[in-house]
Amino acid sequence: MRSPYSGSFGERRATPRRYLMCPPAHFKVTYSINPWMDPAKPVDVPLAVAQWEDLRDRYRALGHTVEVLAPRPGLPDMVFAANGATVLDGRVLGARFAHPEREAEAVAHLEWFREHGYTEVHEPVHINEGEGDFAVTASYVLAGRGFRASPLSHGEAQEVFGRPVIGLDLVDPRFYHLDTALAVLDDRADQVMYYPQAFSAGSREVLRRMFPDALVVDEADAMSFGLNAVSDGLHVLLPQGAIGLFAPLRERGFEPVGMDLSELLKGGGSVKCCTLELRD
Repeated sequence: MRSPYSGSFGERRATPRRYLMCPPAHFKVTYSINPWMDPAKPVDVPLAVAQWEDLRDRYRALGHTVEVLAPRPGLPDMVFAANGATVLDGRVLGARFAHPEREAEAVAHLEWFREHGYTEVHEPVHINEGEGDFAVTASYVLAGRGFRASPLSHGEAQEVFGRPVIGLDLVDPRFYHLDTALAVLDDRADQVMYYPQAFSAGSREVLRRMFPDALVVDEADAMSFGLNAVSDGLHVLLPQGAIGLFAPLRERGFEPVGMDLSELLKGGGSVKCCTLELRD
């Protein structure tokens, strides 16, 4: 049956992507810098690695390229590669982490980009945690603030990328990064899904005006990290526990792909957190 959304938005099609990922070889939860992290809960590292490898292999099976950032001892959160930078039109805006436990990750990312031929690599002045709080659509860069990123990083990103940056206020600490509260479904057509209650009243109104056809997500699926998702324009990889999103995504012509990243959820991240898109 033809989706009612395919006629208004055009036929869905996957666009080959290039991603940077980092294996969770040193992943563990020994500190708590978000509400999801509990050092008292043990982490099964071999299981975390197997789940990460399944995600990597699924990307490659869908025709995408996955580059690998070597993990470093003592940096357990490096697996959440999306936090390390934002890349747009071949320009790299590095991260400046809010918590000292993660500061060295920013250096590792900048070194990788310089070693791999990127010539426009910008070390940030203001705190930002990469694609944790920057989401790229066809027309804008959406930018979260309230828990990690500094509002001053928004102007910095606009100068680096030459794209309008739209600030959105996050108000629920469970959704401490934008990529836990909003996902871009089609970056060719400004289509997103989001959990309204993660945002301030004014930001909810901005989202409603900008994205009138957005998929609005309920608390249960948001709490399952269903918005920590990656889309190639057709396939949407998301946590398998976000069961309420599968039918609405299919109705809009997308193909949801459920992934089990239960071990990495112990660190407060899932599909998107593990995936930095290299928009060259």
